[in-house]
Amino acid sequence: MPSAIAYPFAELPAAGVAMPVAEGIEWLRMSLPFALDHINLWLLADGDSYTAIDTGIALDETRAAWKSVLAGRHLSRTIVTHCHPDHLGNAAWLESEYGAPLSMTQGEYLGGLMIYSQVDGYGIPAMLEFFKSHGLDQGRIDALAARGNAYKKGVPAIPQRYRRLFDGQILQIGENGWRVIVGYGHAPEHASLYCEELGVLISGDMLLPRISTNVPVLAINPNDNPLQWFLDSIDDFRMLPTDTLVLPSHGKPFRGLHARVEQLHAHHTSRCDLLLAACAAPQSAAELIPVLFDREIPDPHQTMFAMGEAIAHLNLLEHRGELQRIQSDTGAVIRFVRN
Repeated sequence: MPSAIAYPFAELPAAGVAMPVAEGIEWLRMSLPFALDHINLWLLADGDSYTAIDTGIALDETRAAWKSVLAGRHLSRTIVTHCHPDHLGNAAWLESEYGAPLSMTQGEYLGGLMIYSQVDGYGIPAMLEFFKSHGLDQGRIDALAARGNAYKKGVPAIPQRYRRLFDGQILQIGENGWRVIVGYGHAPEHASLYCEELGVLISGDMLLPRISTNVPVLAINPNDNPLQWFLDSIDDFRMLPTDTLVLPSHGKPFRGLHARVEQLHAHHTSRCDLLLAACAAPQSAAELIPVLFDREIPDPHQTMFAMGEAIAHLNLLEHRGELQRIQSDTGAVIRFVRN
């Protein structure tokens, strides 16, 4: 059996303070205006300067925290794990203020640009039509529409140039090499970073200690199977030593990554079992939200996550041949029934 999960740091870093967690690695914790109320960012010593891993969402308080942390320091570059606003939001600002160029994978950079620019298939209208086809009621559709381009509020600018990261690439940061590990399902081409010398994995959102990573189906890829991609991706972490120090984007740093991978597999298996039982009669993704989530979905932001994840579980079961998709007429609500 994998060893249990352990949390080596009892304290949390205060806003605007960098807390050492390993040789040459400092932990920053910044606030988010969501139910998930924080993000972890990382500063890596890089010779006479520093490399930032992720940037936080574009808020005045986040930028004030960066100014406090970077006072008297030189920031040489930023590496962004993926394109979501809490990770990419301040990349352009850090480049403008500190001259720190952006590095990220091509899938994440282009994905961010397309959402930011509301390219067809990535825009709000496509998402609303997609959710409507899966049974979401007009009231919640209207609430989602009223948010507008929320992505652009969290990412007001994207750098016009970037340095592309590749899976398996070794990045030299200070005295250590960090291997890029690309994962799928949560975002287009998410980059985690592993340093064998230090025994540290910066996991981004691919491996979180207490909550399950959101894995959505997007309107642009309505029949894809991102949940299987995610499960396959986290299985790759089993190749790392079980005592690896994992630095996640949310929650506390932890050890016991093999145990956490097992827990996530078990979690998604239990969710699929619940959906299979509920689909004895045809059900839409919207109708299955209360089955999949044992809590209230309080706002449009959470509705977006819940719908995307419900469809991801249903698509997984359809790909496995355990559910059948039913759509009687063009424009009719899509439902799923157990085979």
